Amino acid sequence: MRVSTRSEVNPFIVMDVMEAARAEEARGRSVIHMEVGQPGTPAPEAARRALAAAMETTPLGYTVALGLPELRSRIARLYGEWYDVDLDPARVIVTGGSSAAFILAFTSLFAAGDRVAIAEPGYPSYRNIMKALDIVPVGLPTRIEDRFQPVPGDLDPSLAGVLVASPANPTGSMLGREALAALIGAAAERGIAFVSDEIYHGIQYGARPVTALEISDDVYVINSFSKYFSMTGWRIGWMVVPETHVRRIERLVQNLFICAPHASQVAALAAMDATEELEENLAVYRRNRALLLEGLPQVGFGRIAPPDGAFYIYADVSDLTGDSRDLARRLLTEAGVAATPGLDFDPARGHATLRFSYAGSTADMEEGLARLAAWSGR
Repeated sequence: MRVSTRSEVNPFIVMDVMEAARAEEARGRSVIHMEVGQPGTPAPEAARRALAAAMETTPLGYTVALGLPELRSRIARLYGEWYDVDLDPARVIVTGGSSAAFILAFTSLFAAGDRVAIAEPGYPSYRNIMKALDIVPVGLPTRIEDRFQPVPGDLDPSLAGVLVASPANPTGSMLGREALAALIGAAAERGIAFVSDEIYHGIQYGARPVTALEISDDVYVINSFSKYFSMTGWRIGWMVVPETHVRRIERLVQNLFICAPHASQVAALAAMDATEELEENLAVYRRNRALLLEGLPQVGFGRIAPPDGAFYIYADVSDLTGDSRDLARRLLTEAGVAATPGLDFDPARGHATLRFSYAGSTADMEEGLARLAAWSGR
């Protein structure tokens, strides 16, 4: 049967690592999961209770395409609480995770053949979703001195768009207000659409992240309940778009997705007020971050930059290997520790990097370090 070239995207390597780890576990092997960016905690208790109650009283059928009005209003209120931004709930669209939001954003903003810039290293699905939509991803090789973030000089006028993530995956680096404003301003001057990935907001270890909405309304902002709200498998997120783009997105949602999962919307609404539990999760990430920043250099992974947010450490392993995929395979099969090769995030330079996630329990992080120490002989 004939196939489309749009389906010929690269694998999401972390998912392949997860499958390899699952296979090891099926053979009876214990694996410490430091590969996947997934909280080790469930959805907040209030979210689980709210869904249980809703299942007894409502059919949980389709919602309107843009999402439950009460959830959209609560998300808008979050921008006042976190950033002192007065956001009209009409600009909020609830989506089936951030992945659906990226599909909607790219389809709304870009035509086939348009060139859209993304930072490298960066989240691999940006590149692969664009390829599936016949959009041309343009990798921007970022530098450690720029905190692995793009700078205004990277924005070629031939670009149709730029996507920026802060905190970023895999590096955990953040853009301050001045740097973010400079990028948004440079994009506007060149007629380049600006998309801000803010799914790790709420997970930071110093200054809070800056939302692009503090600087401009002429941007697309994408967020998710997966990370701070600990709801990865629920596939629920949101996007904020200019007022004049709401109907464009609504039409796309109606036809591509109908709506985000009703059950997940109910749970997400309750999760937004589970602040005490969510901050307890953040305290675990903070402990894990400190543990790995101290422990990884002691077991042979010393070339690291402290992350500002998210729950990853991106390590330069060029002193250990020229093949990060092989090193990740060896760590899994020989040490029982799953980590993600940098090739997932940077096709040009990722052969010399690994990403370690510390989103799991502190006990798992301690065990992972112990296994790495035994493997390395340190």
